[in-house]
Amino acid sequence: MREAKNQLFCNPQTGVCSIQSDEKSYPTPILPLKADKKIKVIYFTDPICSSCWGIEPQLRKLKLTYPHLIDIDYKMGGLLPNWNYNAGDISGPADVAKHWDEASLHYQMPIDGDVWLEQPLDSSYPPSIAFKAAQAIDPDKAIAFLRYLREAVFLKKQNITLEITWHQAAQKANLDELKLKALIHFGQAEKAFQEDLTLAQQLGIRGFPSLLFLNQQQQQKMIYGAQDFTVLENSIKTLVPQAKAQNYPKDLASLSAIFSSLCPKEYAVLANISLAQAQDELDQAYQQEKMHRYITKNGNWYAKK
Repeated sequence: MREAKNQLFCNPQTGVCSIQSDEKSYPTPILPLKADKKIKVIYFTDPICSSCWGIEPQLRKLKLTYPHLIDIDYKMGGLLPNWNYNAGDISGPADVAKHWDEASLHYQMPIDGDVWLEQPLDSSYPPSIAFKAAQAIDPDKAIAFLRYLREAVFLKKQNITLEITWHQAAQKANLDELKLKALIHFGQAEKAFQEDLTLAQQLGIRGFPSLLFLNQQQQQKMIYGAQDFTVLENSIKTLVPQAKAQNYPKDLASLSAIFSSLCPKEYAVLANISLAQAQDELDQAYQQEKMHRYITKNGNWYAKK
């Protein structure tokens, strides 16, 4: 596995979790689209990227608004190879704990930084490789798998470098655990992960989230950082001017049927309501025993029963 260095610093102002990148020049790769989609979105992310957690509300809305136009391809970027460096504002797990608590306030998404004090992760590579194994089995279920991993680390303070967390996520996502284990054990998943890192280099990716939008003519629009939904939507309209948004149900019952869990910010963005109203409606659903409620030090999150 290639050595790399990074700062593991996610700047709330830019919405980017930065990494170091080499200065080499690479040829621009051809990135084919699915025949039935007019836009391909290559999404470079990482399981422990706090800014990527911060953009979840906007990404979920994008998927519901333009499902007929876009195909989102998840790529792993390798945010934390190891702790063999000392650079920037992040030099060890304790620094990340404070940073995650700050990111939680900025993005209005629950994140508990205490995982870095109680069960610090030594790398983000193992869960990234586990995701590539899940993606090889079923790309759609892999997205659910990644969501469960993120809930585990951001909300439940679990060390997602541990294999038990992958198997728990696989069970929830209805993935074949034996296939997942085999793809990791025999190296296919790591090979796919290395291919993602190579593509990130070729495209000059230096932080996460990075979303490359491209149309059938290979015209491109790159979006860096956790941006508002309008920024993502405008990227689609720039590349496909005739793009039409699709209406979707915005009531809590319908959205909780689509998504197994919701944070208040996610519901607010999806339903086009205030954060306060979203919180009130979710709490009412909990009091009416329609949803589970889970409490973290930086906010609650909810799951359907």
